[in-house]
Formats: sequence, C-alpha cells, structure tokens
Amino acid sequence: MDGGTAEAVSGPGRASFPFPYTPYRIQEQFMAALYAALEAGRIGIFESPTGTGKSLSLICGALSWLQDFEKKKQEEEARLLAPEGSGQEEKQTLASGGLACPNSRDASGEPDWVTAFVQKKEEQDLVHRLKEEQIRRKKREERLEKIRHNVQLKYAAKRKRSEEDETKRLLQLSKEILSEGAGAAVPEQLDHNEEELILAEYESDEEKKVASGLEEDDDDDLEEEHVTKIYYCSRTHSQLSQFVHEVQKSPFGKDTRLVSLGSRQNLCVNEEVRRLGALQLINDRCTEMQKNKHEKKSDAEVEGKKRRVSRTVCPFYSYEQMQFLRDEVLVEVKDIEQLVTLGKETKACPYYGSRYAIPAAQLVVLPYQMLLHEATRSAAGIILKDQVVIIDEAHNLIDTITCIYSAEVSGSQLCCAHSQLLQYMERYRKRLKAKNLMYIKQILYLLERFVVMLGGNVNQNPSCQVVSQTGTELKSINDFLFQSQIDNINLFKVQRYCEKSLISRKLFGFVERYGNPAPVVKTNKENQKLAGLQNFLMTLQQGSYKEGPLQSPPVEADSDQLRAASPLMHIEGFLSALTNANEDGRVILNRQGTIGQSSLKFLLLNPAVHFAKVVKECRAVIIAGGTMQPVADFREQLLSYAGVDPARIVEFSCGHVIPPENILPIILCSGPSNQQLEFTYQTRDLPQMMDETGRILCNLCNVVPGGVVCFFPSYDYEKQVYAHWEKTGLLTRLATKKKIFQEPKKANQVEQVLAEYAKCIKRCSQAGGQMTGALLLSVVGGKMSEGINFSDDLGRCVIMVGMPYPNIKSPELQEKMTWLDKTMPRSASQAPSRVLIENLCMKAVNQSIGRAIRHQKDYASILLLDHRYARPAILNKLPQWIRERIQVKPAFGSAFAELRKFHRGKSD
Repeated sequence: MDGGTAEAVSGPGRASFPFPYTPYRIQEQFMAALYAALEAGRIGIFESPTGTGKSLSLICGALSWLQDFEKKKQEEEARLLAPEGSGQEEKQTLASGGLACPNSRDASGEPDWVTAFVQKKEEQDLVHRLKEEQIRRKKREERLEKIRHNVQLKYAAKRKRSEEDETKRLLQLSKEILSEGAGAAVPEQLDHNEEELILAEYESDEEKKVASGLEEDDDDDLEEEHVTKIYYCSRTHSQLSQFVHEVQKSPFGKDTRLVSLGSRQNLCVNEEVRRLGALQLINDRCTEMQKNKHEKKSDAEVEGKKRRVSRTVCPFYSYEQMQFLRDEVLVEVKDIEQLVTLGKETKACPYYGSRYAIPAAQLVVLPYQMLLHEATRSAAGIILKDQVVIIDEAHNLIDTITCIYSAEVSGSQLCCAHSQLLQYMERYRKRLKAKNLMYIKQILYLLERFVVMLGGNVNQNPSCQVVSQTGTELKSINDFLFQSQIDNINLFKVQRYCEKSLISRKLFGFVERYGNPAPVVKTNKENQKLAGLQNFLMTLQQGSYKEGPLQSPPVEADSDQLRAASPLMHIEGFLSALTNANEDGRVILNRQGTIGQSSLKFLLLNPAVHFAKVVKECRAVIIAGGTMQPVADFREQLLSYAGVDPARIVEFSCGHVIPPENILPIILCSGPSNQQLEFTYQTRDLPQMMDETGRILCNLCNVVPGGVVCFFPSYDYEKQVYAHWEKTGLLTRLATKKKIFQEPKKANQVEQVLAEYAKCIKRCSQAGGQMTGALLLSVVGGKMSEGINFSDDLGRCVIMVGMPYPNIKSPELQEKMTWLDKTMPRSASQAPSRVLIENLCMKAVNQSIGRAIRHQKDYASILLLDHRYARPAILNKLPQWIRERIQVKPAFGSAFAELRKFHRGKSD
C-alpha cells in the first residue's frame, strides 16, 4: 500500500479525524493535507485514485476543519463579548500598543487620541455585529431544534396548506355562481390564452428600478447572513446524490446542515411546467410565473381602468411553505430525490426552498455549472466571499469552463427564429408597444446578418441553400461584429431585453399555437396571415431530410426537437456569449453543405478569466479527482492565468490501496511478429499494424480470464480495424475465446451493451468451457472511457491501442495552440502548443486505464500498445501509482510471459 506525497503546508493540523471505519493510511494523509490546505487558505490540487475512498476523505477532512473553525470563531466571539473589564487586556490588543502621551502623533500624522477613538469605534461596531450574529444564530438553532423534536409541527404547515386550498376552491365556486347571469363580458379581440402571448410593456433598467423578488410584507428572515460553508460540486446529479449518501453514512451525517441544489428540470414539482421538457422552456415558464405573482398587486391597482389578463401563478411558490421546506432541509441531510418528495408533500417549491437554505447551510452540494457560471451563481444566491470550494471529478475542469461559456447556433435555427419572429410581429403589430417593436426589429436584423455571414439569405429555406464556399473560418469578436455590420447595435441591451421580456417563451407559445399542421384558428384572414409560418416550418422539416447522410441534420429537422425548445433560446445563448466575451473569445464560422447545416460558434480560449473570480473570492479552493495527471495544465492554463501566486498552490497525490502485486502495467514496444508498434496517423491504417494488433489480442484472450476492454483512439479507427479483422478471419479466431462487443455511438444503447457484456462474462465463468469471457472494443473519450466501472471480472485487462492525440486539424484546437504559443513561455524547450497536445492525449489515456481497478481487492493488467509511451516526458504524465509499477517491454515474448504468470497466479 503506497503512501501519499504532498508539498508541505504550514499551519496547525489535526491529529485524528472522525471516520466511519478505520481509514487507510493514505486516507489519513489525504485528510491531514486537506485540513492544512483549508486552514492556510491554499489552492489545492488533490489526486486520489478511484477505489481509495476519496469522497469520505473529502467529507471527513473538510467538515473536521469546518467544525474546528466554527468552534474557534465562537470562542473568539465569547472573548470579545465578555463583560467589561474581564476581557479588557485582549480588547486592548486590537488598539495597537494602547494609549500613549496625549500630544504624540501616529505614523499617519493623526493625534493618538483620534486613532484611539477610531479604534474604539471599530471595536464597538465589531462587538455590535457579533451580538447580532449571535442572536440570529440562536434564533435559527432554536427553530431547527423545535422542528427536529416536534413531529406535529412538521405536519402543521402541510395541514394549513390543504385548508387554504379548500378555502380557495370554495371562494372560486362562489364567484362563479355569482357571475352567472350577470351578462358576458365585452368580447375582446383575443382570447384568454392568446392574451398571454403579447409582450408586456418593456422598460429597461435605466428607466426603472428592478422590483424586489419578494413581497414587501415578507419576513426579513430570508436575509440571513451567510455562515462559513463548503461548496462541493461535481459533474452529474448522480455523482452528487452518491456524495450526499456518503455524508449521511459519515460521522457528520446527523449534525451537518446540508443543502442540495439543482436545476429546475431536476427540482420542479409543478407538473404543468415539468411537462415542457426542455430546460430553457421550464426556466422561462417558471420565471414568467414568478413575474405574474409579483405583478398581481400592480394589476389590482389598474383593474378599474382596463380589463385584467388572467395570469397563471405557481401554486408551489408560497413563501410560508418554502420557509418550512428550508428548515426541513437544514434539519436533516437530504439528496435531490428526497428534496423533491418533500416538496410534493408540503406543496412547496424545492428549487426556491433549497436556495433559501443556502445562507445557513454548512455544506452546499451543487453541479459544476451552477458554481462555475457567474450569472447562474449569482441568480442562485451563492456568495463565495471567504468560503471554501471543493471541485470533485475535476480532471476536465478546463474543458468544462470552456464549454459553459461557449455557444453554437446553426443556420437552420437562425432562419427558423427569423421566420417565427417576423410572423409574431405581423400578427401582433397593433398590440405591441413601440419599444417592443424596436427590439424585435433589432433581433430580426441580427439574425439576418448572421445568416449573411454564413453565405445565405434568411428569407429562403436554409436546407435548400447550398453553401458556395465550404470550410471553417475564425474571427475575433470585433472583426465578426464589424464584418456582419452589427457593431452599431448595443448587444448588451438586446440580450437584456431577451432575458427580461421572456420573448423566446412568448414566441414558443405562439409557434405551439399556430405552427402545427392543423392549428385552431378563428378566421380565414388569420389563416392566410399564418400560412407562411406553417409552410416554412413544414418545408424546413421536409427539406432537411433530403440532404442525405453526409452531415447530421439541422436541429429543427425533428418535429419533437422543434417542439422541445424555441430556436431563439439557442440564439440568446450565443448573444450572451458574445456580450461576455473579451479579447480571448473567437467566433468560428463553420460553412457546411447547406446553410441549414452551417453554424456560428463562440469559442472561449482562456477559461482562466472566469475561474479567476472564484479563486479570488474564496478562502480556499480544492480541485480534486481520481486522475489529475498531468497537473501542469491546471497550474499553467488555469491557476497561473487566473493570477494565483504559485506559493499559494499545493499539490497532493496519493498511491492506491491495492497491493503492488495486484496490478501489472506494461508498455509494449513491438508485437508477436516483431512489428514496431507506432500508431501514428500515417502508419495506423497499414494492414500489418492492424494485423499485429489482432495477433496481440488473440494471444491475450488465451490467458486473460473474464473481461478484456480494448480502447481505440476513435470510432472511425475502431470500425476500420473491426472491418479488417472480419475480412482476414481474425475476428472469428478471437470469437472462439471471447464474445465480442462494440461500444455503441448512441448514448441510450450503452446500458444495454454493458448489461449484455456483464451477463456474458458471468455466464462464461459459471459454465467453464472454451469461451472464457468477453472482449469490449471501446473508444477513448467515448461513453465508456469515463464514469463506467469495469471492476473485478468486467475488466481483468485494459488495452490502449496507440496514443489518442486530438485532431490537430481542428480549427478550434489550432486557434487554442496559436493563442498558447503567443501568451505562454516555452517549458523545457517545448512549445506550449506541443505540451497541450501531449497533455490532452495523456489525460484521455489516464481516464481510460483507470477504469479497471475499483477497490482494494481488485486486480488487472494494463497494456499500452505504442513504443512512444516509454519516452520519459510521456511516462511522467501517467498516474504515480501506475508509473511506479510499469514495465517497458521491447519484445512481445517477455511481456506475454509476465501477463500469463500474473493472471495464472491470480486465478489459483
């Protein structure tokens, strides 16, 4: 069992940590290093291989620090709030040096009595603030304690809610009875539902103060001060749920105030809204309902002057119920699923209720995007000042930030949005205010110019417009704005208008009503007016299918996708990216086949500009993962560019919990027929290379029991090799020992293939006989190279065919390489672009080969097929626990002997 390596972190540590069982030595080292990093306010890069109990180490290390920190803070408070006289000496230490001669002056030239007065005032303010904090804390603790111990109180709010519902129902019934016979209202031009599609009068922020989110008479209880807390984020909701379950099982499970945050898609309990499906539609509908709730008062004031539109409000957005849900969340640790169940039971919105719990929470669990995207962070009420952030599964953090701030729109979406918006404007021209018309015209102009940049005409079917000059072009933001002739439009105002007016939501409702093949319309005149939109949508769908299989069809090709989200929503994302851009942004014009298949993409070259805000505000940031090698990317591309002092960065890397004899990593330089293994773009297609790979696999399948997972650099290459083996008969030979499975390209088929693969291995191990298991042909960077465990018999041998370098012909990668070479110094005589390519390759390799060993008693062999892996620069980028045990084998014979010995020894 290996120990860990860490740079020394100065500052007090902790001798022992509460843990649900006796921790491994490396877990103790991990927790001690984590504690020291948090105490010293460092930026830590922590690596702990999967299977070493990383989650528990993070929980127990970080929460032990938080517990000690809170205790020290309360002791300090008690000291400062001690009655006059008893803590006087300590208080005087705040005033540097105490009082001196009345006529003396301090360094700033002020008389000492002035300085003493200012210090005294500051001290009094501090004491006053501490007293307020103490009162608030006691009030919160009493409230939560009451809920914890009073079961009846839990159901009081629920009962009150159902009583209110019944009262509302009876009231509505009475109103209907009274209104009968009172005469019908004067018929309006539009029916109720259509009235909601009209854009409300728009005032920009300069013309009005944004109304506060809650009613004025709401309790100021929501304005709680943020306590020191830990924000823990990971990639997926399932990873977050897993983490919450680990907290529940830990010694901190009973006493930690934890809140899980998620998107509306995960937390919404309003079935009418959930049914919309697409996240953007759910967001817009929810925002609209909140707006309706807060506009109710002002509507009432003008009710006498004009007919009021019936606007839907969300029944779950009740302040009182959400306050109850907030307290319930803080009393007992809950994951997302438990939070949703509670929301349904109490008829309270879990999305907003959980946000109200943030200030008092000690541990906030949330997805990457919510923490790393500044606008989302601020909308959720997350304040990072002096807090701790832990980013888990952070091996692809740089790519994640780049993706969050990038956006792409197709020509098909641009033309579709233009057509929809034009029809909308024509339909409601007489009902729209001047400002709305002005902004709609600006958006139409932007869409028109974007299509021109792709070489098309916005008024023609994008699927029928063939692009004259195909290819990819990159432009700086300024060049793009000037060349598309939109530099005279204030994109910030347009983007703000889209956000505030909810125009894409209104447009979606309009298309839902009139864009279907047989809409319910009232007059022939209206039929004619809207025929254009229907015809356009129909031709768009039909036309896109005529394009043939060369390119993937545009987003609107599928009628379900057409319904899923308004194209204008995607375009809003692109506009938002353009407005957030700095000199490190680029626009990629990708011209393919037709205008519909072409696209505009915003690319962020420097993700550090967004990460800088996180590291600057936080007390400490921990970037953790199972495989963080090579860490140079994090240091140079992210932290150095974010302005982090190198002295503030600490690295910790620990070994694996498996004994050294349970892993056999081999770099193989040549195959059974002495063919040198070098899978470059030039050589990998050669028949002899594909034959040699097949021979290696045939030999291995004879000695490796259970499952063998073989990773190829790309789907295309895997397909090519498979076809070649089929032709030469090698596939038949392989199939006598192992049943062969191929990784599917479609995500929804992955589960089925994995289930069949596992079933086959289990069947073979029970039955015995010639067939010894299964062979899974996978792809680096595919569905199976990340997040899927090939533990025990599912992965007794992992093979990596060649080195999966990224496609350097990609315009995006080329631009990134050029940018790095311009902005970064050369390291060890290598250009930064070359280092980037190597790092991207090795990150992918490390992720894939880490799939096999998943727990302490697991064992596996790892085979890297390419002599280039033996180069010191490449070798050093492998994880420490693999690097320490790796063997370089120039010839196949000795490698095969080692593998046979290893697997025979394990099966005995």
